[in-house]
Amino acid sequence: MKALQGVEGQVEWCERPAPACDVGQIRVRVAAAGLNRADLLQRAGLYPSPAGSSDVLGLECSGVVSEVGAGSAWQVGDRVCCLLAGGGMAEEVVVDARHALPVPQGLSLAEAAALPEVYATAWLNLFQLAGLKPGEKVLLHAGASGVGSAAIQLCKAFGSPCWVSVGSTERLAYCTGLGAQGGALRGENLASLRDFAPFDVILDPVGANYAELNLELLARDGRWVNIGLMGGSKAQLDMALLLGKRIQLSGSTLRNRDDEFKAALLSDLGQHVWPLFGEGRLKPQLEQSFAAKDVQAAFAALASNQVAGKVVLLIDESLV
Repeated sequence: MKALQGVEGQVEWCERPAPACDVGQIRVRVAAAGLNRADLLQRAGLYPSPAGSSDVLGLECSGVVSEVGAGSAWQVGDRVCCLLAGGGMAEEVVVDARHALPVPQGLSLAEAAALPEVYATAWLNLFQLAGLKPGEKVLLHAGASGVGSAAIQLCKAFGSPCWVSVGSTERLAYCTGLGAQGGALRGENLASLRDFAPFDVILDPVGANYAELNLELLARDGRWVNIGLMGGSKAQLDMALLLGKRIQLSGSTLRNRDDEFKAALLSDLGQHVWPLFGEGRLKPQLEQSFAAKDVQAAFAALASNQVAGKVVLLIDESLV
């Protein structure tokens, strides 16, 4: 099968043997794969796949089940979208059957490829780790990203007002269109977030650059979940303020979680989140899709930081 590798800062299609489909697994003929920042890091050699997982790029994909291992309830021909530790950018992928969800009613396979990673990340960190409750105020840094786009919609759907930090007035308008109450522009008036504080929960993929401000903006008993380091890994914090406010600071990753954890997370998503797509309360934010031959352009689009929402690579256009 053809599969996409990161090689010395570039991506290239190569031939790989098709993986075997074992007990409890399904084989999926891939229609489309979502792009994520982890793919950019892996391409650059900075984020290798976890031990035992595929080194092929791609943390989420959609497609059609083509083989079912013993013990799985899926059927050949089912339309699914999958959360992966790697391997999604290939003609086919074998995945733990519990890590797949049905394509929501009314969505295309291209749209479905933009869902698993970002909704799993947003749900895990806001609702499971931070314990977000209706009415609590949320700050989402990088609000126009794929995760941010999902998080805004989830906050709206479950009754928690949210604000964002973004890079431009256009991206702020995009976020308010999805349901954010407002926000601030990084590099200009990020401190204006004080006008909306205090926040009960902050979801932050930036890291060090925002650490001091996050601590200031959080309410007493606030929860701060850090999911990325785009702004650096080392920061100084006023620990007296952290203690005085009883702040809970959590570091969170999803890719290297074990199969049981991901299975439980996907089950929770299927129960609480997936029905909202059918009701029209959640919508995939697919900004750009690229043919497989245009993979370099797809990665460049994501790396530009100008995308609001998601970029998807179309692996098999006959399916989408």
